[in-house]
Amino acid sequence: MRQLPVIDLTALRTPCGDTSDVARLIDQACRQSGFFLVTGHGIDPQLADDLDKTSRIFFALPESDKSLIAMEHGGTAWRGWFAIADEVTSGVPDQKEGLYFGTELNAFDPRVRNALPLHGANLFPTHPAEMKNLVLRWMDEVTALGRDLLRGIALGLGIEGDWFNSHLTADPTILFRIFAYPPLGDLGWGVGEHTDYGLLTMLWQDDCGGLEVFSENRWLPVEPIPNTFVCNIGDMLERLTNGLYRSTPHRVRNISGRTRLSLPLFYDPSWTARVIPLPIETPLQQLDAPKRWDGADLLAWSGSYGDYLTSKVSKAFPKLEADILRSNRDS
Repeated sequence: MRQLPVIDLTALRTPCGDTSDVARLIDQACRQSGFFLVTGHGIDPQLADDLDKTSRIFFALPESDKSLIAMEHGGTAWRGWFAIADEVTSGVPDQKEGLYFGTELNAFDPRVRNALPLHGANLFPTHPAEMKNLVLRWMDEVTALGRDLLRGIALGLGIEGDWFNSHLTADPTILFRIFAYPPLGDLGWGVGEHTDYGLLTMLWQDDCGGLEVFSENRWLPVEPIPNTFVCNIGDMLERLTNGLYRSTPHRVRNISGRTRLSLPLFYDPSWTARVIPLPIETPLQQLDAPKRWDGADLLAWSGSYGDYLTSKVSKAFPKLEADILRSNRDS
């Protein structure tokens, strides 16, 4: 495979459109590489440009200004800004800084009152003030795209188009990140080899490049294409499909000489959902596939998606987890 497939979603998003070809292409991509690019997604490119420009203004601020919305101020919600090397992937500090957002919840929500991890209010900067509205609008529109894509995935699997909404994502876990990767050249990885945790990731990236996908026993660069989303499946879709779809390892190295900006939104199961494999027959060649990059056996795992996600995020931010646990214990 020399490049990832590019799939036009127009028919999938058109009422009464013929979705058979789109569903077939999505299913094929999920079986082969777990990654694909999409056009015809309906997201206004101007919104992406505005969010890109606003994000760059924020990341260019002095650290003293950015730290006003640092993640430790968000408590168990795990929202806000983090500095370079604060996030850890596979035990190695990432060479990127970022902003974490999620579904906006007020203080009266029962999940917030009970300090449920990764639930709460977002932390937005006072400057640039327009970031709040741009982020919330982006999350709404890309979440709608996620619903369309999961319908396409369901149809490709031969199940009802509304299956995910009915069984796993009635109240989806929506997490959104804005990452800024400094130019490192060959000195190190912005983020090392990893897979995503949930169902579906939709990534808008700038023109710097640097994303690589492990496909057919080699690392494949994902060349940026204007006005497209890079989509990939996560661990829970691998578990759901009994290994028919594989959550594909990927990594990022920024050798562009410029700051690389990426906007990934994660569309994941409801917090309390238990992801149980579908009764799908796994092809023989899939049974003989090599073990996952991290040695994990997703088919042996059990529990709620919230349990899985919390365990993963806690490893990514060990210092923050320790501070929050200490604060909860002292209170």
